[in-house]
Amino acid sequence: MADEIWTLKEVASYLKVAEKTAYRLAAEGKLPGFKVGGSWRFRQEDIVHWIEAQKVDRQ
Repeated sequence: MADEIWTLKEVASYLKVAEKTAYRLAAEGKLPGFKVGGSWRFRQEDIVHWIEAQKVDRQ
């Protein structure tokens, strides 16, 4: 998997949630991301792993 970097808008679209929701999750440390010049960025690989961890935690 390529080490692709996503914007907040791209992550929100991928997760099918509002940008505001993705922002809140990132700001609360619940969604793995980092800031670059004040803007949130996310590694695609981290988001995929985060989704898998959510599925495991809910079983």
